[in-house]
Amino acid sequence: MPANLASPAQPAGQRRTASAPPTTPPAAVAVDLGSSTVGVWAAHRGTITGPCGDALASTSSLVRRGRVLDVEGCISLLSQLIRRYYEPVPAGAVVAACRPVLASEQDQAVLRHVLEAVFAPTRLVFIDTVRAAAIGCGAAAGTLLIADLGAQLTEVALLKHGRVVAARRAEIGTRDLARGGTVDLIAEVVARRVADLRGATAGKDLAPAISRGMLLVGDGAVRPDLGVALSTALRLRVQRGASPRAAALNGAGLAAMSLLPHPTQS
Repeated sequence: MPANLASPAQPAGQRRTASAPPTTPPAAVAVDLGSSTVGVWAAHRGTITGPCGDALASTSSLVRRGRVLDVEGCISLLSQLIRRYYEPVPAGAVVAACRPVLASEQDQAVLRHVLEAVFAPTRLVFIDTVRAAAIGCGAAAGTLLIADLGAQLTEVALLKHGRVVAARRAEIGTRDLARGGTVDLIAEVVARRVADLRGATAGKDLAPAISRGMLLVGDGAVRPDLGVALSTALRLRVQRGASPRAAALNGAGLAAMSLLPHPTQS
């Protein structure tokens, strides 16, 4: 649930440069900067979400199709969000950030710049969104076929023991349904990506995942018609993940917690 609101402690967009005091343990933070919604989770503080521009427009979008378009806008938005916590998030946090699969080095560098400007982290790691979602759903064990169907980006991946074995992505999502797209079109796109995985991955890895069915997360998972269309197109069982819109952020939060130093090491 979103954290309670508090009065801002500093101007919006102000960047942090100070390091956390040596006696203060670092905070664990997770960030999911999506094309429609941005989410921040901080240990002992909870989750805060907010809209990330207009996903239907091209001029006012901060993030589009999984890529940061407006660096300063994203820095300002994240800075405003974390100021809503009653207990401030100190500089020097350990940050785990969701990253779309197959993100380019340039895309990752831009995202790193945004996160470093806002959090001044002592450690920053990226975790593929599909992997984070599997962790957040408690489904990372074994082999898993997962689809993260977001507002503007669809990611399909085969995971083995929580690691991405192979992945594909498509620049289509639920917001395209308002622009003439159909659930059948999205299902066909996902089916083609699964076929690509079948051709690129050894059958011994994909076959157990196929028999297990597909895990669906993201905005598309809350639409029953999409789940039905996917099941029909893929001819397999499609199961909605727990808290599908927050699954990736929850998983990234668990990853961030695992990176905190043990009390005996501080």
